[in-house]
Amino acid sequence: MFHLTRKLVRLLFLFCLLAPSRAQTADLEAETQRFLTEAFTQPPPSSSLWLTAEHKPAVRALLGHDYPAARLRYWRSGRRTAWVLDEIGKEMPITVGVVVDDGRIERMRVLAYRESRGWEVQSPNFLRQFAGAGLSGEQQLDRAIDGISGATLSVRAMTRLAKLALWLHPQAMQKASPP
Repeated sequence: MFHLTRKLVRLLFLFCLLAPSRAQTADLEAETQRFLTEAFTQPPPSSSLWLTAEHKPAVRALLGHDYPAARLRYWRSGRRTAWVLDEIGKEMPITVGVVVDDGRIERMRVLAYRESRGWEVQSPNFLRQFAGAGLSGEQQLDRAIDGISGATLSVRAMTRLAKLALWLHPQAMQKASPP
């Protein structure tokens, strides 16, 4: 009887640990759908871009490390693409939606922020700085992004994701046939 109770307590504990992650996944899916509806009104079906061996050095140069996923999901309509990307801020991932229109960032939105500090990167005033940004020949943003005191690592993560989305955009355009 004691072993059964102990197993039941362990199972209940495990369930309690997993329940928030399911709720967070549902929240992220809902945020992603809202983001896509704002970006496209009628969201197109998703496509996938595989990060091949030829892509990885460029991605590593942009991020300073390998991207953790081998396949990236994106949405495309005409010359616009939308990306949902993750990058570590200080310790936890930040999930960001980026819309690129003809090689320029149209909008960015934080879909999930999991850090205890630096939440200011979600502010529309901060995010507006990225609108219209493109990549220079040196694979840097063609404009300066103002930092936020106390959120330096989150700002850097957002900047890396902006550069990555801008770099991925022409890869998706080449991959796809004209609409």
